[in-house]
Amino acid sequence: MNLPNYKEARKREKNYKRISYILDKKYIGKYSEKKYFLKTYGCQMNEHDSENIKALLEKMGFIEIEEYEHADLILLNTCSIRENAHNKAFGMLGRLKHLKEKRKDLIVGLCGCMAQEEGVIDQIMKKYKFVNFVFGTHNINHLPEIVDKAIIKNKQEIEVFSKEGDLIENMPVRRANSYKAYVNIIYGCDKFCTYCIVPFTRGGERSRRKEDILKEIDSLVKDGYQEVTLLGQNVNAYGKDLYDDYGLGDLLEDVSKTNIPRIRFTTSHPWDFTDKMIDIIAKYDNIMPSIHLPLQSGSSKILKLMGRRYTKESYLELFNKMKEKIPNVAISTDIIVGFPGETEEDFLETLEVVEHCKYDNAFTFIYSKRENTAAAKLKDEISQSEKENRLQRLNNIVNKYFLEKNKKLVGCTVEVLTEGKSPKKENLYYGYTKTNKLVNFDGQNIKEGELVSVKITDAKTWSLDGKVFK
Repeated sequence: MNLPNYKEARKREKNYKRISYILDKKYIGKYSEKKYFLKTYGCQMNEHDSENIKALLEKMGFIEIEEYEHADLILLNTCSIRENAHNKAFGMLGRLKHLKEKRKDLIVGLCGCMAQEEGVIDQIMKKYKFVNFVFGTHNINHLPEIVDKAIIKNKQEIEVFSKEGDLIENMPVRRANSYKAYVNIIYGCDKFCTYCIVPFTRGGERSRRKEDILKEIDSLVKDGYQEVTLLGQNVNAYGKDLYDDYGLGDLLEDVSKTNIPRIRFTTSHPWDFTDKMIDIIAKYDNIMPSIHLPLQSGSSKILKLMGRRYTKESYLELFNKMKEKIPNVAISTDIIVGFPGETEEDFLETLEVVEHCKYDNAFTFIYSKRENTAAAKLKDEISQSEKENRLQRLNNIVNKYFLEKNKKLVGCTVEVLTEGKSPKKENLYYGYTKTNKLVNFDGQNIKEGELVSVKITDAKTWSLDGKVFK
């Protein structure tokens, strides 16, 4: 049994290895016809981890089903970024406890970022003893052994490593669709923002070799994929641990030359966003002019308390440079309100930045206290009602600009990557523009993954309506 340890997780030893994955033949097909249910919480990294998890389980013979009540194996891939994600996962575990009481042979597992938290594992061991196995973010490649042991022993096994994981290449993957793909380029984060637990749950920054990344993307191009999203907790730090003079800008240029139609990347940190990256994005048409640039706060005082390593002024300088150099760029952001020490004046500075930037999209949150982070020790004197009031005031402004930006597209013809039939609007298709805006549109005989020209006929705050233009 291995338990998470924050002291060990803080270390940045950088002694990881590159390993080519080979699945032990004894696990292949061993659980043929057994059924599994996988629930994923959190970010794109978690979603891509689940693509690896599904592939491994299916190599073992498991069949995915959508109704967890009928599964032989239930696995929760969890997120730790905010308290709400915790609550959802523990709520699901509560439901599974009742199911486990009825079905003693049911195997229940938990993995992902929550598994890397000391407090979570304490709760699992004390209050959720029915959970059969737990593993973390660093040892997904050990899933077959972990699941096999849990089924054979049918008692709680916890295998969570605090040391940053090795780079495992050639892991099997069962992608969510056949036209859009996630590709990891860097794992972990070294920034240690004071509110964020990710550096503890995901480990230190570890870049994949450019050759491995480009080989994977070349394979996707041959398979007909239309879009790739380069993933990392901090993609802008790509290559710093591996090369002297090769970074994300260089990688973006090399990926663009594979001729995949669309390239995206997430998530960026303003501190690492270079002029070269901006120039490369502006130069190549298949690098999407859509950038996620987290602000978090418009107050330099609060940014310093957050450990963000940039100021309001330097952020705006970077933002303005992107707007000036990248044609038709759309910029989205993350903003936290109610951080400990945030005064009304600090909050008004955030609103000033929002009024200047007029973001195309924004993810806004009330500060969520996370265990073992530096911010958790700060004195928080802001009432919950005041935090909610600030969030509402912020949302009123960002929503105003979302609609304003979308209205400017009415009458324009835009390229849309079709995702399929709209789940909410009958007889319509839906997809996303180059600038990552959702479009619901009329059309006939359009396939998933097809790039189509759509004339925008109406604009809403969160989406656009249109018709296929021929």
